[in-house]
Amino acid sequence: MGTIFIILGALIFCAHLFSALFSRRRIPDVLFLVAIGILIGPVLGLVTTAQIGRWGSILSYVTLVFILVDSGVDIKINDIRRYWTGVVQVTLYSFLLSMAAAAITSHYVVCLDWRLSLLVGSMVAGTGSSIVIPMVNQMKVSDKTRTVLVLESAISAVLCIVVALAIVEGIQMGQISFLSILGKVLASFTMALIVGVVGGMLWSSLLQRVRKLNNSMFLTPAFMFVIYGITEALGFSGAIASLSFGVVLGNANYFELRLLRKMRGSHRRMLPMEDNEKSFFKEIVFVLKTFFFVYIGISIPFTDHAALLYGLAIAAAIYVVRFVLVTIVGHKNTKTDRLAVSMLIPKGLVSAVLASIPRQVNALTGWEVIPHAERIECLVYSTIFFSIVICSLLVLLTRKKLLDTTITSKTEK
Repeated sequence: MGTIFIILGALIFCAHLFSALFSRRRIPDVLFLVAIGILIGPVLGLVTTAQIGRWGSILSYVTLVFILVDSGVDIKINDIRRYWTGVVQVTLYSFLLSMAAAAITSHYVVCLDWRLSLLVGSMVAGTGSSIVIPMVNQMKVSDKTRTVLVLESAISAVLCIVVALAIVEGIQMGQISFLSILGKVLASFTMALIVGVVGGMLWSSLLQRVRKLNNSMFLTPAFMFVIYGITEALGFSGAIASLSFGVVLGNANYFELRLLRKMRGSHRRMLPMEDNEKSFFKEIVFVLKTFFFVYIGISIPFTDHAALLYGLAIAAAIYVVRFVLVTIVGHKNTKTDRLAVSMLIPKGLVSAVLASIPRQVNALTGWEVIPHAERIECLVYSTIFFSIVICSLLVLLTRKKLLDTTITSKTEK
Protein backbone atom coordinates (compact mmCIF):
# COMPACT_ATOMS: atom_id res chain seq x y z
CA MET A 1 0.00 0.00 0.00
CA GLY A 2 2.86 2.38 0.79
CA THR A 3 4.37 1.77 -2.64
CA ILE A 4 1.07 2.57 -4.33
CA PHE A 5 0.79 5.92 -2.56
CA ILE A 6 4.40 6.75 -3.49
CA ILE A 7 3.63 6.01 -7.16
CA LEU A 8 0.45 8.12 -7.09
CA GLY A 9 2.25 11.09 -5.56
CA ALA A 10 5.22 10.73 -7.92
CA LEU A 11 2.87 10.68 -10.93
CA ILE A 12 1.33 14.02 -9.95
CA PHE A 13 4.77 15.59 -9.45
CA CYS A 14 5.88 14.17 -12.82
CA ALA A 15 2.72 15.50 -14.47
CA HIS A 16 3.58 19.05 -13.35
CA LEU A 17 7.12 18.59 -14.64
CA PHE A 18 5.90 17.29 -18.01
CA SER A 19 3.39 20.15 -18.27
CA ALA A 20 6.21 22.65 -17.70
CA LEU A 21 8.25 20.94 -20.43
CA PHE A 22 5.32 21.30 -22.82
CA SER A 23 4.93 24.98 -22.01
CA ARG A 24 8.64 25.74 -22.48
CA ARG A 25 9.88 23.19 -25.02
CA ARG A 26 6.64 22.03 -26.64
CA ILE A 27 7.47 18.43 -25.71
CA PRO A 28 4.00 16.87 -25.24
CA ASP A 29 3.31 15.72 -21.69
CA VAL A 30 0.84 13.15 -23.05
CA LEU A 31 3.68 11.15 -24.58
CA PHE A 32 5.54 10.88 -21.26
CA LEU A 33 2.43 9.87 -19.31
CA VAL A 34 1.47 7.16 -21.81
CA ALA A 35 5.08 5.95 -21.79
CA ILE A 36 4.96 5.62 -18.00
CA GLY A 37 1.78 3.57 -18.34
CA ILE A 38 3.42 1.28 -20.89
CA LEU A 39 6.48 0.89 -18.65
CA ILE A 40 4.62 -0.07 -15.48
CA GLY A 41 2.02 -2.06 -17.42
CA PRO A 42 2.91 -4.18 -20.47
CA VAL A 43 6.72 -3.88 -20.02
CA LEU A 44 7.33 -4.47 -16.29
CA GLY A 45 3.95 -5.97 -15.42
CA LEU A 46 3.69 -4.00 -12.16
CA VAL A 47 0.08 -3.06 -12.93
CA THR A 48 -2.41 -4.82 -15.21
CA THR A 49 -5.86 -3.93 -16.47
CA ALA A 50 -7.20 -6.97 -14.58
CA GLN A 51 -5.96 -5.48 -11.31
CA ILE A 52 -7.50 -2.12 -12.08
CA GLY A 53 -10.75 -3.73 -13.18
CA ARG A 54 -13.82 -1.54 -13.59
CA TRP A 55 -12.11 1.36 -11.82
CA GLY A 56 -10.21 2.06 -15.01
CA SER A 57 -13.40 2.50 -17.02
CA ILE A 58 -14.92 4.66 -14.29
CA LEU A 59 -11.79 6.84 -14.24
CA SER A 60 -12.02 7.23 -18.02
CA TYR A 61 -15.63 8.39 -17.98
CA VAL A 62 -15.16 10.71 -15.00
CA THR A 63 -12.17 12.29 -16.75
CA LEU A 64 -14.17 12.72 -19.96
CA VAL A 65 -17.07 14.44 -18.16
CA PHE A 66 -14.84 16.85 -16.24
CA ILE A 67 -12.82 17.77 -19.33
CA LEU A 68 -15.92 18.39 -21.46
CA VAL A 69 -17.64 20.56 -18.83
CA ASP A 70 -14.43 22.49 -18.15
CA SER A 71 -13.89 23.16 -21.85
CA GLY A 72 -17.54 24.09 -22.32
CA VAL A 73 -17.29 26.73 -19.60
CA ASP A 74 -14.45 28.42 -21.55
CA ILE A 75 -16.39 28.46 -24.85
CA LYS A 76 -18.28 31.63 -25.71
CA ILE A 77 -21.67 31.52 -27.40
CA ASN A 78 -20.58 34.16 -29.89
CA ASP A 79 -17.66 31.95 -30.91
CA ILE A 80 -20.02 29.03 -31.53
CA ARG A 81 -22.29 31.18 -33.67
CA ARG A 82 -19.35 32.65 -35.56
CA TYR A 83 -17.48 29.40 -36.24
CA TRP A 84 -20.33 26.91 -36.53
CA THR A 85 -19.87 26.48 -40.28
CA GLY A 86 -16.23 25.61 -39.84
CA VAL A 87 -17.07 23.14 -37.06
CA VAL A 88 -19.58 21.29 -39.23
CA GLN A 89 -17.25 21.20 -42.21
CA VAL A 90 -14.23 19.93 -40.31
CA THR A 91 -16.21 17.43 -38.22
CA LEU A 92 -18.26 15.82 -40.98
CA TYR A 93 -15.56 15.80 -43.65
CA SER A 94 -12.93 14.57 -41.22
CA PHE A 95 -15.16 11.82 -39.82
CA LEU A 96 -16.17 10.51 -43.23
CA LEU A 97 -12.65 10.67 -44.70
CA SER A 98 -11.07 9.13 -41.59
CA MET A 99 -13.63 6.35 -41.55
CA ALA A 100 -13.05 5.68 -45.24
CA ALA A 101 -9.25 5.71 -44.85
CA ALA A 102 -9.37 3.33 -41.86
CA ALA A 103 -11.89 1.04 -43.59
CA ILE A 104 -9.88 0.84 -46.83
CA THR A 105 -6.68 0.14 -44.89
CA SER A 106 -8.42 -2.51 -42.80
CA HIS A 107 -9.82 -4.21 -45.90
CA TYR A 108 -6.75 -4.21 -48.14
CA VAL A 109 -3.97 -4.38 -45.53
CA VAL A 110 -5.53 -6.30 -42.63
CA CYS A 111 -7.75 -8.34 -45.01
CA LEU A 112 -10.99 -7.86 -43.05
CA ASP A 113 -14.27 -7.97 -44.97
CA TRP A 114 -15.99 -4.68 -45.72
CA ARG A 115 -18.48 -4.92 -42.84
CA LEU A 116 -15.74 -5.36 -40.25
CA SER A 117 -13.58 -2.76 -42.00
CA LEU A 118 -16.37 -0.19 -41.75
CA LEU A 119 -16.79 -1.13 -38.09
CA VAL A 120 -13.10 -0.48 -37.40
CA GLY A 121 -13.30 2.77 -39.35
CA SER A 122 -16.29 4.01 -37.34
CA MET A 123 -14.48 3.25 -34.08
CA VAL A 124 -11.39 5.34 -34.89
CA ALA A 125 -12.87 8.11 -37.06
CA GLY A 126 -13.40 10.59 -34.22
CA THR A 127 -10.98 12.46 -31.98
CA GLY A 128 -10.42 11.95 -28.26
CA SER A 129 -11.76 14.82 -26.15
CA SER A 130 -9.71 13.68 -23.16
CA ILE A 131 -6.54 14.14 -25.20
CA VAL A 132 -7.36 16.93 -27.66
CA ILE A 133 -8.76 19.45 -25.18
CA PRO A 134 -5.84 19.44 -22.70
CA MET A 135 -3.35 19.70 -25.58
CA VAL A 136 -5.14 22.51 -27.41
CA ASN A 137 -5.46 24.45 -24.14
CA GLN A 138 -1.67 24.38 -23.85
CA MET A 139 -1.10 25.60 -27.42
CA LYS A 140 -1.14 29.18 -28.64
CA VAL A 141 -3.95 28.99 -31.18
CA SER A 142 -6.82 31.29 -32.08
CA ASP A 143 -10.23 31.15 -30.41
CA LYS A 144 -11.66 29.84 -33.67
CA THR A 145 -9.30 26.86 -33.79
CA ARG A 146 -9.81 26.07 -30.11
CA THR A 147 -13.60 26.19 -30.50
CA VAL A 148 -13.54 24.05 -33.65
CA LEU A 149 -11.31 21.37 -32.10
CA VAL A 150 -13.28 21.20 -28.83
CA LEU A 151 -16.66 20.95 -30.56
CA GLU A 152 -15.30 18.48 -33.13
CA SER A 153 -14.05 16.16 -30.40
CA ALA A 154 -17.47 16.09 -28.72
CA ILE A 155 -19.53 15.77 -31.90
CA SER A 156 -17.28 13.15 -33.47
CA ALA A 157 -17.63 11.07 -30.28
CA VAL A 158 -21.39 10.95 -30.88
CA LEU A 159 -20.84 9.96 -34.50
CA CYS A 160 -18.41 7.20 -33.50
CA ILE A 161 -20.73 5.71 -30.89
CA VAL A 162 -23.93 5.82 -32.94
CA VAL A 163 -22.39 4.67 -36.24
CA ALA A 164 -20.34 1.87 -34.64
CA LEU A 165 -23.31 0.53 -32.67
CA ALA A 166 -25.53 0.72 -35.75
CA ILE A 167 -22.97 -1.27 -37.76
CA VAL A 168 -22.75 -3.88 -34.98
CA GLU A 169 -26.54 -4.13 -35.02
CA GLY A 170 -26.47 -4.38 -38.82
CA ILE A 171 -23.91 -7.19 -38.71
CA GLN A 172 -26.12 -9.10 -36.26
CA MET A 173 -29.18 -8.60 -38.47
CA GLY A 174 -27.32 -9.20 -41.71
CA GLN A 175 -27.98 -5.74 -43.20
CA ILE A 176 -26.59 -2.24 -42.51
CA SER A 177 -29.09 0.65 -42.93
CA PHE A 178 -27.47 4.05 -43.47
CA LEU A 179 -30.81 5.89 -43.11
CA SER A 180 -31.24 4.30 -39.69
CA ILE A 181 -27.74 5.41 -38.73
CA LEU A 182 -28.47 9.01 -39.79
CA GLY A 183 -31.70 9.09 -37.79
CA LYS A 184 -30.00 7.79 -34.66
CA VAL A 185 -27.19 10.36 -34.98
CA LEU A 186 -29.64 13.27 -35.22
CA ALA A 187 -31.80 11.97 -32.36
CA SER A 188 -28.83 11.39 -30.05
CA PHE A 189 -27.31 14.79 -30.74
CA THR A 190 -30.57 16.76 -30.44
CA MET A 191 -31.87 15.13 -27.27
CA ALA A 192 -28.48 15.27 -25.54
CA LEU A 193 -28.23 18.96 -26.38
CA ILE A 194 -31.67 19.62 -24.89
CA VAL A 195 -30.88 17.71 -21.68
CA GLY A 196 -27.55 19.50 -21.26
CA VAL A 197 -28.93 22.99 -21.87
CA VAL A 198 -31.98 22.52 -19.63
CA GLY A 199 -29.80 21.02 -16.90
CA GLY A 200 -27.32 23.89 -17.16
CA MET A 201 -30.07 26.51 -16.97
CA LEU A 202 -31.63 24.82 -13.96
CA TRP A 203 -28.33 24.54 -12.07
CA SER A 204 -27.14 28.07 -12.86
CA SER A 205 -30.48 29.41 -11.54
CA LEU A 206 -29.88 27.46 -8.29
CA LEU A 207 -26.25 28.51 -7.82
CA GLN A 208 -27.19 31.60 -5.82
CA ARG A 209 -28.67 29.37 -3.11
CA VAL A 210 -26.20 26.52 -3.47
CA ARG A 211 -23.21 28.78 -2.74
CA LYS A 212 -24.67 29.63 0.67
CA LEU A 213 -24.25 26.00 1.76
CA ASN A 214 -21.12 24.76 3.50
CA ASN A 215 -18.69 22.67 1.42
CA SER A 216 -20.77 23.27 -1.71
CA MET A 217 -17.90 23.21 -4.23
CA PHE A 218 -18.50 19.54 -5.09
CA LEU A 219 -22.22 20.02 -5.73
CA THR A 220 -21.66 21.26 -9.29
CA PRO A 221 -19.68 18.11 -10.24
CA ALA A 222 -22.38 16.02 -8.51
CA PHE A 223 -25.14 17.63 -10.59
CA MET A 224 -22.93 17.27 -13.66
CA PHE A 225 -22.72 13.50 -13.07
CA VAL A 226 -26.50 13.35 -12.73
CA ILE A 227 -26.95 15.08 -16.08
CA TYR A 228 -24.46 12.74 -17.75
CA GLY A 229 -26.08 9.67 -16.18
CA ILE A 230 -29.62 10.68 -17.15
CA THR A 231 -28.57 11.33 -20.74
CA GLU A 232 -26.76 7.99 -21.06
CA ALA A 233 -29.65 6.15 -19.40
CA LEU A 234 -32.01 7.62 -22.02
CA GLY A 235 -29.74 6.27 -24.74
CA PHE A 236 -28.32 9.60 -25.89
CA SER A 237 -24.85 11.15 -25.83
CA GLY A 238 -23.59 12.05 -22.38
CA ALA A 239 -20.61 13.77 -23.98
CA ILE A 240 -22.76 16.33 -25.84
CA ALA A 241 -24.90 16.86 -22.73
CA SER A 242 -21.80 17.49 -20.60
CA LEU A 243 -20.33 19.95 -23.11
CA SER A 244 -23.60 21.88 -23.50
CA PHE A 245 -24.03 21.89 -19.69
CA GLY A 246 -20.61 23.54 -19.39
CA VAL A 247 -21.39 26.05 -22.14
CA VAL A 248 -24.52 27.17 -20.27
CA LEU A 249 -22.59 27.55 -16.99
CA GLY A 250 -20.00 29.67 -18.76
CA ASN A 251 -22.58 31.82 -20.59
CA ALA A 252 -25.40 32.04 -18.06
CA ASN A 253 -26.02 35.74 -18.74
CA TYR A 254 -26.60 35.02 -22.42
CA PHE A 255 -29.21 32.35 -21.72
CA GLU A 256 -30.91 34.48 -19.09
CA LEU A 257 -31.24 37.48 -21.40
CA ARG A 258 -32.45 35.48 -24.39
CA LEU A 259 -34.59 32.80 -22.79
CA LEU A 260 -35.57 33.97 -19.31
CA ARG A 261 -36.56 37.60 -19.71
CA LYS A 262 -39.70 37.04 -17.66
CA MET A 263 -37.62 35.88 -14.69
CA ARG A 264 -35.33 38.92 -14.57
CA GLY A 265 -37.27 40.43 -11.70
CA SER A 266 -37.20 37.16 -9.77
CA HIS A 267 -34.78 36.41 -6.95
CA ARG A 268 -33.63 33.37 -8.94
CA ARG A 269 -31.04 34.71 -11.34
CA MET A 270 -28.90 32.55 -13.60
CA LEU A 271 -25.29 32.84 -12.43
CA PRO A 272 -22.14 31.73 -14.26
CA MET A 273 -19.32 29.80 -12.62
CA GLU A 274 -17.00 31.98 -10.53
CA ASP A 275 -13.22 32.08 -10.94
CA ASN A 276 -12.56 29.96 -7.85
CA GLU A 277 -14.97 27.30 -9.13
CA LYS A 278 -13.26 27.29 -12.52
CA SER A 279 -9.87 26.92 -10.85
CA PHE A 280 -11.22 24.05 -8.78
CA PHE A 281 -12.44 22.32 -11.94
CA LYS A 282 -9.11 22.78 -13.70
CA GLU A 283 -7.19 21.29 -10.77
CA ILE A 284 -9.40 18.21 -10.84
CA VAL A 285 -9.03 17.94 -14.62
CA PHE A 286 -5.25 18.10 -14.31
CA VAL A 287 -5.10 15.24 -11.79
CA LEU A 288 -7.64 13.08 -13.64
CA LYS A 289 -5.89 13.68 -16.96
CA THR A 290 -2.62 12.47 -15.46
CA PHE A 291 -4.01 9.14 -14.30
CA PHE A 292 -6.10 8.71 -17.46
CA PHE A 293 -3.12 8.88 -19.80
CA VAL A 294 -1.15 6.48 -17.62
CA TYR A 295 -4.16 4.14 -17.71
CA ILE A 296 -4.18 4.29 -21.51
CA GLY A 297 -0.56 3.18 -21.54
CA ILE A 298 -1.35 0.31 -19.19
CA SER A 299 -4.32 -0.78 -21.33
CA ILE A 300 -2.51 -1.02 -24.67
CA PRO A 301 -2.17 -4.72 -25.61
CA PHE A 302 1.16 -5.77 -27.11
CA THR A 303 0.25 -9.42 -27.63
CA ASP A 304 -0.69 -9.20 -31.32
CA HIS A 305 2.41 -7.77 -33.00
CA ALA A 306 0.86 -7.83 -36.48
CA ALA A 307 -2.12 -5.81 -35.22
CA LEU A 308 0.30 -3.23 -33.83
CA LEU A 309 1.78 -2.70 -37.28
CA TYR A 310 -1.68 -2.58 -38.83
CA GLY A 311 -2.70 0.02 -36.25
CA LEU A 312 0.26 2.14 -37.29
CA ALA A 313 -0.86 1.89 -40.93
CA ILE A 314 -4.43 2.94 -40.04
CA ALA A 315 -3.25 5.87 -37.90
CA ALA A 316 -0.90 7.03 -40.68
CA ALA A 317 -3.70 6.85 -43.27
CA ILE A 318 -6.00 8.92 -41.06
CA TYR A 319 -3.35 11.61 -40.60
CA VAL A 320 -2.72 11.76 -44.35
CA VAL A 321 -6.40 12.41 -45.18
CA ARG A 322 -6.59 14.93 -42.34
CA PHE A 323 -3.66 16.92 -43.73
CA VAL A 324 -5.26 16.86 -47.19
CA LEU A 325 -8.61 18.01 -45.78
CA VAL A 326 -7.11 20.89 -43.78
CA THR A 327 -5.06 21.98 -46.80
CA ILE A 328 -8.22 22.22 -48.91
CA VAL A 329 -10.73 23.55 -46.36
CA GLY A 330 -8.46 25.67 -44.15
CA HIS A 331 -6.31 27.48 -46.70
CA LYS A 332 -7.57 30.86 -45.43
CA ASN A 333 -6.42 30.21 -41.86
CA THR A 334 -2.99 30.93 -40.39
CA LYS A 335 -0.20 28.36 -40.48
CA THR A 336 -0.45 27.87 -36.71
CA ASP A 337 -4.15 27.05 -36.89
CA ARG A 338 -3.72 24.71 -39.87
CA LEU A 339 -0.94 22.83 -38.09
CA ALA A 340 -2.99 22.49 -34.90
CA VAL A 341 -6.11 21.23 -36.70
CA SER A 342 -4.01 18.82 -38.78
CA MET A 343 -2.17 17.32 -35.82
CA LEU A 344 -4.72 17.18 -33.01
CA ILE A 345 -6.67 14.07 -34.05
CA PRO A 346 -5.53 11.44 -31.53
CA LYS A 347 -8.01 8.74 -30.61
CA GLY A 348 -9.09 8.27 -27.02
CA LEU A 349 -11.69 6.99 -24.60
CA VAL A 350 -14.61 6.49 -27.00
CA SER A 351 -12.51 4.41 -29.41
CA ALA A 352 -11.19 2.31 -26.52
CA VAL A 353 -14.70 1.62 -25.22
CA LEU A 354 -16.05 0.74 -28.66
CA ALA A 355 -13.13 -1.61 -29.30
CA SER A 356 -14.37 -4.07 -26.67
CA ILE A 357 -17.96 -4.22 -27.96
CA PRO A 358 -17.48 -7.00 -30.57
CA ARG A 359 -15.95 -9.29 -27.94
CA GLN A 360 -18.74 -8.46 -25.48
CA VAL A 361 -21.41 -9.18 -28.11
CA ASN A 362 -19.87 -12.58 -28.81
CA ALA A 363 -19.69 -13.34 -25.07
CA LEU A 364 -23.35 -12.43 -24.53
CA THR A 365 -24.65 -14.43 -27.47
CA GLY A 366 -22.39 -17.41 -26.85
CA TRP A 367 -21.23 -17.66 -30.44
CA GLU A 368 -19.11 -15.67 -32.88
CA VAL A 369 -21.58 -13.08 -34.14
CA ILE A 370 -18.75 -10.69 -35.04
CA PRO A 371 -15.70 -12.51 -36.44
CA HIS A 372 -12.14 -11.57 -35.42
CA ALA A 373 -13.38 -9.69 -32.34
CA GLU A 374 -10.07 -9.93 -30.49
CA ARG A 375 -8.14 -8.84 -33.59
CA ILE A 376 -10.45 -5.82 -33.97
CA GLU A 377 -9.96 -4.86 -30.30
CA CYS A 378 -6.17 -5.05 -30.55
CA LEU A 379 -6.27 -3.21 -33.88
CA VAL A 380 -8.24 -0.29 -32.43
CA TYR A 381 -6.06 -0.09 -29.33
CA SER A 382 -2.90 0.00 -31.42
CA THR A 383 -4.45 2.72 -33.60
CA ILE A 384 -5.17 4.74 -30.45
CA PHE A 385 -1.60 4.29 -29.28
CA PHE A 386 0.04 5.26 -32.57
CA SER A 387 -2.33 8.20 -33.12
CA ILE A 388 -1.21 9.59 -29.75
CA VAL A 389 2.45 8.96 -30.60
CA ILE A 390 2.14 10.57 -34.06
CA CYS A 391 0.27 13.56 -32.62
CA SER A 392 2.89 14.06 -29.90
CA LEU A 393 5.81 13.73 -32.32
CA LEU A 394 4.23 16.16 -34.78
CA VAL A 395 3.71 18.73 -32.02
CA LEU A 396 7.32 18.22 -30.98
CA LEU A 397 8.71 18.48 -34.53
CA THR A 398 6.69 21.59 -35.40
CA ARG A 399 7.16 23.42 -32.11
CA LYS A 400 9.62 25.87 -33.71
CA LYS A 401 7.24 26.67 -36.56
CA LEU A 402 4.38 27.14 -34.12
CA LEU A 403 6.42 29.50 -31.97
CA ASP A 404 7.81 31.42 -34.97
CA THR A 405 4.32 31.83 -36.41
CA THR A 406 2.95 33.03 -33.10
CA ILE A 407 5.73 35.57 -32.67
CA THR A 408 5.27 36.79 -36.24
CA SER A 409 1.51 37.23 -35.85
CA LYS A 410 2.00 39.19 -32.61
CA THR A 411 4.58 41.43 -34.31
CA GLU A 412 2.19 42.13 -37.20
CA LYS A 413 -0.52 43.09 -34.73
